[in-house]
Amino acid sequence: MKTKERRKWFAGGVCTSTAMLHGKVVVITGANTGIGKETARELARRGARVIMACRDTAKGEAAACEIRTETGNQEVIVKEMDLSNSKSIRKFAENFLKEEKKLHILINNAGAMMGHYTKTADGFEMHIGVNHLGHFLLTFLLLDRLKQSAPARIINVSSMTHAFWKINFQNLQGERWYNPLLAYFQSKLANILFTRELARHLQGTGVTANALHPGAVLSELGRQSYLVSILQAAIPFVFKTSKEGAQTTVYCAVAEELTSVSGEYFSDCKPAWVAPQGRDENSAKKLWQISCELLGIQWDSRVCSEQSLTT
Repeated sequence: MKTKERRKWFAGGVCTSTAMLHGKVVVITGANTGIGKETARELARRGARVIMACRDTAKGEAAACEIRTETGNQEVIVKEMDLSNSKSIRKFAENFLKEEKKLHILINNAGAMMGHYTKTADGFEMHIGVNHLGHFLLTFLLLDRLKQSAPARIINVSSMTHAFWKINFQNLQGERWYNPLLAYFQSKLANILFTRELARHLQGTGVTANALHPGAVLSELGRQSYLVSILQAAIPFVFKTSKEGAQTTVYCAVAEELTSVSGEYFSDCKPAWVAPQGRDENSAKKLWQISCELLGIQWDSRVCSEQSLTT
């Protein structure tokens, strides 16, 4: 099979929705590069006001400038936020709530893939800290605004690798032993469990929550992983481009048929299989409780007080 034919085989689904987003406000984490940047580009093209939440604001501004120039949409804004630091997340949320009266789409896209044991500013293992706890906290802080703007959507970028491991509550942060790849797999499973439990909490609010697998994407995510770097160099044709990888995120954000769909998992712009450990309600509830305890927050299904920003 020729390389071009191989690329076509692995490219995956395409979002065919023509829905426009004029008047809609979108927050995308990690939007300065990779599928986050391509998602921001496409949603800006559809007319949304796009808030790019980025740790590296210099790269974020460069990406935003490119998107504004290409799409003609001047409402593409960069705000600083470091998902490995709860103070940074709270500051971002506090400023957002002061400046923006609406939030229609929250895309929890940013992710970490480390090659060795690393901790966040709050002392959490980096994978569970950034990929799960950081987005858990951000969603908690912005949920009232999403409810006020309903219909609204929360989209969590997970991975098919959620099927490769389990939530190890006795070793959640590598307290007993540590493998960076398994820690990454665990964090992606946490994304799905969070999505399912969040959807349960959001019933009747007009806010939906769904998760997705973007595919294996040629991006900067694996720059800290020696194994991923080798695979990208050896068999690049099996990896999607960032634009191809962003298609399912865009689909989950705009598809009219998903207006009332919640708690589901998608890949290549269609429903996808979830591993048994990703459908375990007891694990989802336990992870939810532990996440609240680790972050020092109280989250019920009725109201998330903005007073939590200062706690």
